[in-house]
Amino acid sequence: MNEHLLLAPLLESYFRRRLTKQRNATSATLASYRDALRMLILFAAAHLGKKPAALALEDLDRDLVLAFLDELEEKRNNSVATRNARLAAIRSFFHHVAAADPASFGVAQRVLTIPAKRAHIEVTHHLTNAELEAIIAAPDQTTPRGRRDRAFLLFLARTGARVSEATGVNANDLQLERGRPQVLLHGKGRRDRVVPIPKDLVRSLTDLLSERGLANHEPRPIFVGVHNERLTRFGATHIVRRAASQPGPRGQAWRASRYRRTSSGIPSP
Repeated sequence: MNEHLLLAPLLESYFRRRLTKQRNATSATLASYRDALRMLILFAAAHLGKKPAALALEDLDRDLVLAFLDELEEKRNNSVATRNARLAAIRSFFHHVAAADPASFGVAQRVLTIPAKRAHIEVTHHLTNAELEAIIAAPDQTTPRGRRDRAFLLFLARTGARVSEATGVNANDLQLERGRPQVLLHGKGRRDRVVPIPKDLVRSLTDLLSERGLANHEPRPIFVGVHNERLTRFGATHIVRRAASQPGPRGQAWRASRYRRTSSGIPSP
């Protein structure tokens, strides 16, 4: 086997040099790309009957990558968006291969010709103000969990933050004592932005910090789960679903919104 076809050195230089040093990729990007390539390597090893360490770059040809992408959709039930995200990671690696090892350019070029699959984008429907306020008011304010849930829902509604931005907020990202209170949100790809905070959210966050014994300067998460660890995306989704499932007028607003979606031919989430 020619040295330039060895897979391990190219993978090592890709993660250690290209992504980390040259691209300054975030930890989230590194994790996502690592998972995608790990899944591809395991698929190739099983498909070819080889051990992962014995794979060569030429084993990861265009046909094998296409078979891997098909398996993601057909057997793993991944969405088109997830399939395209995995392909983006693979393409990024093969861009590195083409630049780092010209002798492997042909292998890389054939993989790079794989196109992303077009996906149908559904129309986004928004809650009315009354429906939104009903969801925010749904958590039980007599329990610590309910007070956290309300603060989290209120944070999403008033700041327009993505779920990952909201769960990623620490106490030292808040500036509640300023004349104009604000929060620093850490977006994807290190795109940070400062967002103003209205009075009702200031009160809710102040009460939550006091209840948890957090000071404004501490680099600790504001929203935590049952094990006192940073709230996950799954936990955030559960908070929204729990609030939406409340009986009575609070839940009726949400169910009315779902009915409008289904009656218009659009499936409800």
